[in-house]
Amino acid sequence: MESQSHKLNVIFLPYLTPGHMNPVVDTARLFAKYGVNVTIITTQANALLFKKAIDSDFSSGYSIKTSVIQFPSAQVGLPDGIENVKDGTSLEMLGKISHGISMLQDQIETLFQDLQPDCIVSDMFYPWTVESAAKLGVPRIYYYSSSYFSSCCAHFIRKYKPHENLVSDSQLFSIPGIPHDIEISSLQLEEWSKTGNEFSNFLNVIYESESKSYGTLYNSFQELESDYEQLYKRTLGIKAWSAGPVSIWINKDEGNISVDSELLNWLNSKLNDSVLYVSFGSLTRLCYAQIVEIAHGLENSGHNFIWVVRKKDGDEGENSFLQDFEKRMKENQKGYLIWNWAPQLLILDHPSTGGIVTHCGWNSILESLSVGLPMITWPMFAEQFYNEKLLVDVLKIGVSVGSKVNKFWSTGEDEKVKREEIAKAVTVLMGSEEESIQMRQRARKLGDAAKKSIEDGGSSYNNLMQLIDELKSLKISRGIEKTN
Repeated sequence: MESQSHKLNVIFLPYLTPGHMNPVVDTARLFAKYGVNVTIITTQANALLFKKAIDSDFSSGYSIKTSVIQFPSAQVGLPDGIENVKDGTSLEMLGKISHGISMLQDQIETLFQDLQPDCIVSDMFYPWTVESAAKLGVPRIYYYSSSYFSSCCAHFIRKYKPHENLVSDSQLFSIPGIPHDIEISSLQLEEWSKTGNEFSNFLNVIYESESKSYGTLYNSFQELESDYEQLYKRTLGIKAWSAGPVSIWINKDEGNISVDSELLNWLNSKLNDSVLYVSFGSLTRLCYAQIVEIAHGLENSGHNFIWVVRKKDGDEGENSFLQDFEKRMKENQKGYLIWNWAPQLLILDHPSTGGIVTHCGWNSILESLSVGLPMITWPMFAEQFYNEKLLVDVLKIGVSVGSKVNKFWSTGEDEKVKREEIAKAVTVLMGSEEESIQMRQRARKLGDAAKKSIEDGGSSYNNLMQLIDELKSLKISRGIEKTN
């Protein structure tokens, strides 16, 4: 092992929401696995979410630790322990959580001073870290937890504003500047990109910090979207490294997760590729009317399914409808409901699982891709509509359910997708038609490429090693400058 003074010290700063936190923590764990001293800065309640993984890495001899800062719960009027965007139960509460996160800057900056890192890897939502790193004279790496494709689409829509002056919000237009002909409507764009608001001002600050960073780290791999990786590098003119899929990479040597034997028995009783996994991520809130349509759509498709349902407090009507539905599915052995948390990787990797319904969050896409599964796309908000276009139009491994409106937080009655559409998409994805067979073949091919990319000598493996080596060289040349 290298002597401690030559070891690279890197701080990772994840944003406090699962879609951002999970890939940053997994990437931090990879850095530690390959000989870097790693510190992850987060709050008490969030540290608990990945404590087990960090403890296990530490006891395997990796140099990794968490530095805990205090979340200002009382100051923003939140109960103790509510420190993550996923814990918000109303828009008002979400506002308080975001406000609390924005108040952490001073504590984090103090830690930067104390820890004197050689590099700061920061989630995009902390744009001020670019100045912090400059003060310390070290590189700041901007962590983007979605696709190059979505990044490029958003960039060109900001630049050329093709959605302005259209006849209606539902009219389709082509996204300029990108290698594929991709059509989208204004309704599917994020609210902030259409109307200048406080959040769009914040995003401008974020994009500015991106261009001032040393480079960008992407949880992606070259074989998946190399056209867009090249386009991103050309357009932004900054370095970028694809080092994904990180969750598969860091967890590939893990033993099996302990799992409910009832679920496993149910999966084992099904034919290969016959089960559809349905999950909408940790931030999606579906209205009661939509829950009813999903239940009927899945049942009417006639295919086996596992559906992860979030239990809502106080919604008696919905809970009793779902309990009756669950009972009926148990009797006919067609469906399996999981309440709240599911062992997603284990289910996706099971031979019986043949496809997934996804909200097009990037982490779920990568997890499905890594095991070669095609997807039914049901984007809800943020950049998920771009990710849908990547799956359906570019990679051709997705079937759209026909989601039309980009709306953060919860779907309304008017935007609901009808049971007929749901059943139709399931039939296409899980069917035995030529189109379905080819889609599955393409997905499997990408799954093989994902696994190869993280093996020794694979594209993501090489990128990560190159980045670590580059950061070491920078550290050495800084040391030389200091002594001269």
